[in-house]
Amino acid sequence: MRSLLVIHSHANPASKQTDAIPSCQTGPEHLLESNGYLPLPCRNESEIKQLIDDADAAVLNIPVGTIRLWTSRLEQTKAIPLLWWCSAISAQTSTEACEADITVDGILIPTMAAHELNWALHFSAKRFFERQHWQSERKQLTARLEERKWIDMAKGILGEVNGIQEAAAYDLLRKKAMNERKRIVDVAISIVKAHQMLKA
Repeated sequence: MRSLLVIHSHANPASKQTDAIPSCQTGPEHLLESNGYLPLPCRNESEIKQLIDDADAAVLNIPVGTIRLWTSRLEQTKAIPLLWWCSAISAQTSTEACEADITVDGILIPTMAAHELNWALHFSAKRFFERQHWQSERKQLTARLEERKWIDMAKGILGEVNGIQEAAAYDLLRKKAMNERKRIVDVAISIVKAHQMLKA
């Protein structure tokens, strides 16, 4: 990871810094730059779309309660590891949302040393790839269950219409799919839909 998109929300409490400490030294940009990373700061969706292709990860400098909203905005553009910037202010203002169901791959804090930052980014990238893998597997399983549902309904219809057992109905469905050079699930869907239309 070299380039990190740093997202600030408009209502981010961290923007109300005291005069004693400049905001450039309290935000994630200072920590990232001082450790050799390239921060890409942005505050809205148009800036995200311009910068996200160059980003290896996103640092969310926002209250916990708004993470889900920004996560969905980012995922519509590009899936990248997500890290939350947990400053003293954002931690304090987010306590009521600590039970919220949010997805982040890691947490960064202002006091991190270089080696701690490097490890946090390394493990965040690893967690992100694991999360992507599990989401992909879940999608495939959901799709297979959906296909199984259509095939089972089609077998039931074919069995009822032709007065045959389930195994014979499946063979009939498979042969029809082969003859029509279609996937078995596509044939099953057409059978179920045709049957539903006739019954309506």
